[in-house]
Amino acid sequence: MDLSSSLLSPRRPTRRITLGGVPIGDGAPVTVQSMTTTKTADVDGTLAQIYALAAAGADIVRCTCNEEAAAEGLAHIVPRSPVPIVADIHFHHEMALAALEAGVQGLRLNPGNLRKEAEIKQVAAEARDRGVPIRIGVNAGSLHPDLYKKYGGATPEALVESARNELAFFEEVDFTDVKISVKASSVALMIAAYRLASETFDHPLHLGVTEAGPPPAGLVKGTAGIGALLAEGIGDTIRFSLTADPVEEARAGRQLLESLGLRERKGLDLIACPSCGRAQVDVIAVAKEAQEALEKLNLPIQVAVMGCVVNGPGEAREADIGIAAGKQKGHLFIRGKIIRVVPEADMVQALVDEAERLVTEGVEARIAAADESAEAEAEADRRALLDSTGADPNHTSEKIEIIRRHSEDDTDH
Repeated sequence: MDLSSSLLSPRRPTRRITLGGVPIGDGAPVTVQSMTTTKTADVDGTLAQIYALAAAGADIVRCTCNEEAAAEGLAHIVPRSPVPIVADIHFHHEMALAALEAGVQGLRLNPGNLRKEAEIKQVAAEARDRGVPIRIGVNAGSLHPDLYKKYGGATPEALVESARNELAFFEEVDFTDVKISVKASSVALMIAAYRLASETFDHPLHLGVTEAGPPPAGLVKGTAGIGALLAEGIGDTIRFSLTADPVEEARAGRQLLESLGLRERKGLDLIACPSCGRAQVDVIAVAKEAQEALEKLNLPIQVAVMGCVVNGPGEAREADIGIAAGKQKGHLFIRGKIIRVVPEADMVQALVDEAERLVTEGVEARIAAADESAEAEAEADRRALLDSTGADPNHTSEKIEIIRRHSEDDTDH
């Protein structure tokens, strides 16, 4: 961290939770979140957006889970995502249970939408047993009518009481792995609500100005609310809510944290897949080797290290450059286009060499210099890998069968 962070108010002490390996609270670096705008059932489209968000600086990505098709999509998405996935639950607790079955690393529940005590406790108990954190996502625009009436509107006290009531349900089933948000579209209300929440709870707080609108006004509102609270030491994870490409949200969040000295500036952005059932190399080792080699060069580019050639180039097509492994080879790609196939032992060095050329010559020149036979060779390797591992190496069909079975049981009742 740079000196500027020491000039801010000290970070408010909070509990620590871990979301898919990402620590939140208790002094952990403030994290950036965003949310996909695709249909979650569109697996390839959603994964492409997730990789773009990760490349732009998102540490965690939220996807909507409003129907069975979305839950089934999550079963495909989670094992292939480079960052933890949070399922956004709307009105049906069955979707929360289905999302947990799909393997998501977090849930977001809105107390104003999901109101039945027994259902809330059921979800919390299931999350407890799976070690999955939940965000209590209070929103001024969907506050429970009883609280709205009690306080004469969406006041800071009303928002915090909504979170307190939900937390009480969780605690009855011994579930405390929680972070809290009390969002509003009014910057002043949002700031006041989070100040009160910081005095009321020791759980980590997720900051955001909801429905901030399109840039530049949305960026101004988001920065005003989130930045003010971070400067006071309040907040453990953030999201800009913009009417725009969500990549702009992730980029804005990262830039805000860097400008406050709460996250380190870096020239290199390296993303990597989580090494699913189709990976044929040690993705973690390759990513580490690539990170160390590229950091020495301090190149201002986005680099992707992918475990397989079946999905890698497409999922990480927003990255400037990347490498995907398959059949003892590495498929080097620029903006999703295969430009060269190299032996597995040469993957990292080829990636580094091409990255240097990319920075010097530019994207168009390097794509124009692509090996003409590379795409055909890559496609042959892709088909061979599919034949050897099958279409479902992560056993997604088993998860989907359970999701559908739960849905049928709920329908019967």
